[in-house]
Amino acid sequence: MTEQDVQDVETKEAVETEEHQVKGEGLLSKIKELVHQGNIRRLIIKNDEGKTLIEIPLTLGVVGIALAPVWAALGAIAALAADLTVVVEKKIED
Repeated sequence: MTEQDVQDVETKEAVETEEHQVKGEGLLSKIKELVHQGNIRRLIIKNDEGKTLIEIPLTLGVVGIALAPVWAALGAIAALAADLTVVVEKKIED
């Protein structure tokens, strides 16, 4: 199975996308708030030019200590960037 086939399979699920504009210092609190809401499949952090800085796939089993490296990376991004866009992909419940 090629990478494109995997992407095609992934995109067949019903997904809703939201975008949130945040300042660098508010990034971690916004991400924590979104993760606690649940049903999130993926987080994408973009800079003010629209360039993707980090893409974080999330599953129901990813919690707690497994997210520690992610929090560290997000903290570094928040320290370096002023305006960010958080793109949230949520699985739509049937």
